[in-house]
Amino acid sequence: MRLDLSSQIVLDRVPQRYYRPENEYELSAQTRYEKVPTSIYESSVDASLHIAKYIADRIREKQKSNETFVLGLPGGHSPQTVYGELVRFHKEEGLSFKNVIVFNLYEFYPLQPQSNSNLRLLKELFLDHVDILPQNIYSPDGSVPKEEILNYCRCYEQTIQKVGGIDYLLLGLGRAGNIGLNIAGSSFGSKTRLVLLDVQSKKEAVNTFGSLDKVPDSAVTVGLSTIMNAKEITLIAWGEDKAKSIVDVVEGNISDRIPASCLQSHLNAHIVLDLNAAYGLTRINRPWLVTSCDWNDKLIRRAIVWLCQKLNKPILKLTNKDYQNNGLEELLSLYGSAYNVNIMVFNNLQHTITGWPGGKPNADDTNRPERAKPFPKKVVIFSPHPDDDVISMGGTFKRLVDQKHDVHVAYQTSGNIAVGDDEVIRYVSVMEDVRSKYDPTNEVLKKEYADILQFLLHDKKQDDVDTPDVLFLKGHIRRGEAVAGCRYVGIDASHARFLDLPFYETGKIKKNPISEADVEIIKDYLLEIKPHEVFVAGDLADPHGTHKVCLDAILAAIDELKDADWLKDCRIWMYRGAWQEWEIDHIEMAVPISPEELRAKRNAILKHQSQMESAPFLGNDERLFWQRAEERNKATADLYHQLGLASYEAIEAFVEYKPL
Repeated sequence: MRLDLSSQIVLDRVPQRYYRPENEYELSAQTRYEKVPTSIYESSVDASLHIAKYIADRIREKQKSNETFVLGLPGGHSPQTVYGELVRFHKEEGLSFKNVIVFNLYEFYPLQPQSNSNLRLLKELFLDHVDILPQNIYSPDGSVPKEEILNYCRCYEQTIQKVGGIDYLLLGLGRAGNIGLNIAGSSFGSKTRLVLLDVQSKKEAVNTFGSLDKVPDSAVTVGLSTIMNAKEITLIAWGEDKAKSIVDVVEGNISDRIPASCLQSHLNAHIVLDLNAAYGLTRINRPWLVTSCDWNDKLIRRAIVWLCQKLNKPILKLTNKDYQNNGLEELLSLYGSAYNVNIMVFNNLQHTITGWPGGKPNADDTNRPERAKPFPKKVVIFSPHPDDDVISMGGTFKRLVDQKHDVHVAYQTSGNIAVGDDEVIRYVSVMEDVRSKYDPTNEVLKKEYADILQFLLHDKKQDDVDTPDVLFLKGHIRRGEAVAGCRYVGIDASHARFLDLPFYETGKIKKNPISEADVEIIKDYLLEIKPHEVFVAGDLADPHGTHKVCLDAILAAIDELKDADWLKDCRIWMYRGAWQEWEIDHIEMAVPISPEELRAKRNAILKHQSQMESAPFLGNDERLFWQRAEERNKATADLYHQLGLASYEAIEAFVEYKPL
């Protein structure tokens, strides 16, 4: 069973020679905008294995000469697959860590004895599973008294120097370009010190602490000077949400606005990326500027849209000279003139637009994204959380219902950890009022409600996991909101299915890995409905990773079922919206949304009251979900108009997934 198919979606549009050049000459040409040596892998799994093998080899080299190997390690999500491989090497290949000294790069401050911490995370993921000597683990202490913290930082720096400095430093990349917890404005001469966390850094720490209000205000971090003194540095980044920062770090100028840009001046720094994180680099995103291209319709569209935006021109006004002056002479050679390319791209974009996302009955569907027959269609919308359906494709959802298709929604997770305690307190208080009026002698319910309120109002500590009863209520709050959203769009509650995939139901932010049990649930559901059209979330920038796991579960199920006759006649569309939008060169179906439909979409999103201002996981975007959705949909429509196509209020965009 293939459980990581989402990582291969990008391969459909990036030829291997762009990220694995055939020779040194090609590498030199393609990377001429890159100021730090950068390696790109097809997936984070492949990249992590490569890094772990290199670290293991360095450890063994030091063991042969009876020397210690000093390793600097970060927390965060990115290095977790590297740590997993190192643990595997220890257990399966006998790799010993007895000669390894580890320095934790940062720790949050102040910390209570039982608080989550960066060191605790490192131990859970790595250090507790290998034979490293306890006395060889160094970490900033989050409980040092405030009056001693400055001297403590100086001593930590001195300890690094006493062991000979850091031999190999592994770094993750923050979304704002920070390394360690050195945020924008950090001095390049800074050493280990106490820093005040900015809002971005605190949001990235939510995965460790559970909610923003539990994240400490400060941290002790090694400084940029300490980092630059490491003998060898590898910075890693996975996922589309890191792509913009990677461009700044690799191709931008050295600036304290982007702390990681200082790596450009390190003599032995190396950056390792997966394809999604590398997507903004010139050789991946604009290859025509550095090499000859393998031109296809999508790459041509991307190049022409880029040219239109650069010159502020619509497609049909581009000239031969525009192409010649901007590195696109190849297209003139292939197609004869700018006009020939312009009209091809214009028509290609025009054909993506449809007001019939389920196909228009009794119409010529030659140039339509979705086929006319059968009609009506059985449609399944998979929603990772109980609100992604209306946030990302609420207008299309309603259009499918209004056009009389048989629409079903499958909510893959309960979303229970994304409900604030205040919501449960409010609901339980109402339930208790109802009980006292209509069932005053029910002592069981009375005690149950009292216990829940006691736990949430008085007993619950910072790192406590919710009780099963609280998780049940949080899940059912979100169920009720999802059903209300479905009802508003126009489908009956019987067409809403709550799958409660097992990987999610830990009660913690950290989820279990995807398993065959998750896939089997989706397979059974698909076999029950046998849809003609499926919509799935292709939004992999979700900072908590749930969308990716949910997509992998669906793609694994489709992979298992792909030989079935009904699936061969099924179209699979990927939507985005909660965290990002499709770039226009990838859009294959664009559904226009009228002003009235956009207001209806907003109302459907607003049915999810627990996910408004008080939602624990709004991510790095300050806007509420309905605001994000509207602004992204309007921006897509505006771009179509700027390119010379019709003007719409908003557009929801989709990309087709074809089983591998």
